[in-house]
Amino acid sequence: MERVPTHGIEVFLTIVREGSMRAAAEALGVGASAVTLQLKALEERLGIELFFRTTRSIELTDAGQVLFDAAAPAHRDLAYAIKKTREMAQSMTGTLRLSLSRGAYIAALAPVLDGFLAEHPGISLDISWNEELVDIIREGFHAGIRMGDVLTQDMIAVRITGPIKSAFFAAPSYLKKNGTPKTPRDLLDHRCVRHRHPTSGALREWWVLEDGQEKRIDPPARMIFDSAAGVIQAARDGHGIGWSMKATMEDQLESGDLQTVLKRHTTDLPPFYIYYPEQNRRVECLRLLVDFLKGQSGRAAQS
Repeated sequence: MERVPTHGIEVFLTIVREGSMRAAAEALGVGASAVTLQLKALEERLGIELFFRTTRSIELTDAGQVLFDAAAPAHRDLAYAIKKTREMAQSMTGTLRLSLSRGAYIAALAPVLDGFLAEHPGISLDISWNEELVDIIREGFHAGIRMGDVLTQDMIAVRITGPIKSAFFAAPSYLKKNGTPKTPRDLLDHRCVRHRHPTSGALREWWVLEDGQEKRIDPPARMIFDSAAGVIQAARDGHGIGWSMKATMEDQLESGDLQTVLKRHTTDLPPFYIYYPEQNRRVECLRLLVDFLKGQSGRAAQS
């Protein structure tokens, strides 16, 4: 496909509008030599002269007139499109597309969502729950929310929570039948329900606190799920012991469908971050969300 030689079109149109190259240079805020060079380069790329030049005047050639008649409306349309795009970036209304896991929604977004939506009634959220680390640029998301240990390095990342509590858990029926583990080593004698990360394909190691030190363990898996929700459901059904964020099972713990074990051996998980590409930092709706989440995180840390 042949490239369209658009560089220099603005200079050409400004010369026509202002009536001279000197006046065009003043209107564009550049030197007269720069205007002359850009016009010459445009004419060389097109292979034809666009103006008749004399010491006293400058007039369009037939080719210049053809270019002006076609390019002027197109340039106005382009200028309008750029203006509307900038207005959208600076607008306090619009729709933000977010990618986050169910756990991120429960622990990081849901607790503050009512406050944000009430404070910014013109902003809507289009939320995709996904355990995978999706390419938020390619998939058209403005931002994502994930734990700090799985963030993409080439993104701007802002912490929005403190460390996240974890829990080992099982159904009372399972513990009644198989006994309650007292130490992490006891997990070797239990059926464990594990989580396989859908992006990397690796089983997520379990984090334990033993002898005052944080360790990673890899207990044998009786069942494996590609979502934390699957792990919780299987444990609730009595199939074994699971491990995940405590916030994702509060309802089951309160109802008694699940109960925690190894409480003295639980450790915190990394905080949640909202992350986004550099080109989205000027999107006003996103800035408002980031500032709100940062503010809520700061107030939570002080309470």
